[in-house]
Amino acid sequence: MKVLVIGGGAREHALCRSLSLDPDVTALHCAPGNAGIAEVAELHPVDQLDGAAVTALATELGADLVVVGPEAPLVAGVADAVRAAGIPVFGPSREAARLEGSKAFAKDVMAGAGVPTARSYVCTTPAEIDEALDAFGAPYVVKDDGLAAGKGVVVTDDVERARAHALACDRVVIEEYLDGPEVSLFAITDGTTVLPLKPAQDFKRALDGDEGPNTGGMGAYSPLPWADPKLVEEVLETVLQPTVDELRRRGTPFSGLLYAGLAITGRGVRVIEFNARFGDPETQVVLARLKTPLAGVLLNSANGTLDDQAPLAWSDEAAVTVVVASHNYPETPRTGDPIEGLDEVAEKDAPHAYVLHAGTRRDGDAVVSAGGRVLSVTATGTDLAQARERAYAAVGRIRLDGSQHRTDIARKAAEA
Repeated sequence: MKVLVIGGGAREHALCRSLSLDPDVTALHCAPGNAGIAEVAELHPVDQLDGAAVTALATELGADLVVVGPEAPLVAGVADAVRAAGIPVFGPSREAARLEGSKAFAKDVMAGAGVPTARSYVCTTPAEIDEALDAFGAPYVVKDDGLAAGKGVVVTDDVERARAHALACDRVVIEEYLDGPEVSLFAITDGTTVLPLKPAQDFKRALDGDEGPNTGGMGAYSPLPWADPKLVEEVLETVLQPTVDELRRRGTPFSGLLYAGLAITGRGVRVIEFNARFGDPETQVVLARLKTPLAGVLLNSANGTLDDQAPLAWSDEAAVTVVVASHNYPETPRTGDPIEGLDEVAEKDAPHAYVLHAGTRRDGDAVVSAGGRVLSVTATGTDLAQARERAYAAVGRIRLDGSQHRTDIARKAAEA
């Protein structure tokens, strides 16, 4: 089949890498892509928020499947436009993508589905904000109701900082703090059948020891040796399937990737948030372990035939991703710096370690930084310790002036 992937980050590079290894994929295209994706797919310029432009490109290419990677095009209704043209698309409708596009909508769906989550208030006035902050106390959890590229959440003991973030949002969700480790669990669904993937854990804070500001994610690992073996089954029964059933009952069936961000609290599993697409950087480690060819699974989701899908096959190996970010990320990152060492990683570390590009572009013969998160260095190994060792060895070969990365990704889990 011919596949078109929409997006240009490390998540899309991970998707394109997996699709390029699928024998059923005869042609792979990506729009707009990046310097790394260009090595496995043909790139095309497109406004990824323009449903008509994406549909025209898919039609011109004769695409048998369109995979929409990022959240913004989904919330903008790009999948609806492609679907209306009769082209199978992996990704939810605009209405269903509100599960990520509006925290308040997600809370309403969870209430209807009986899904366990944090108690919360939706606030639109300064008085409501003060009342909610007083009701919950520290640590304060303040979430912008809309999309914020993973950086719309503030968790702080400083009430003034919490209030300032809340006042800067048009509409804000303030909720109780959930203690316990966090888990990301993805599920592929066609609106009825729900197929969970393997869980992962990501690292949102910029600095070692979970210090510093929130980011889009500085690394991830899978599997989670400390997690209950029945966790996936429990989340499928109490979170994923009820949510999909509730959205279908409301007349807005969710087809695509449902991402549950979870807290494993002393009172059980609680949903922190839902996303409507593959998460970054967790996708990098989850797909590194998936042995089942990807294209057919995504096509079954798009076509509503996921109940025909054979059980997924997984590698027993562990996977670790370390994000290399540009100078000053997550504030205003510096871009345009040359990246060196990519060939060395390909030559010395493959196939166990490889580089997935996030914010990169070609500048003549050079690859230069073009965003905050620049690279996702991903490695596999017999266990987390070996995967970590391989990932950091590859990171050590990369030279990017002023770059930063965390040195403790998966360390605690590997040492446990």
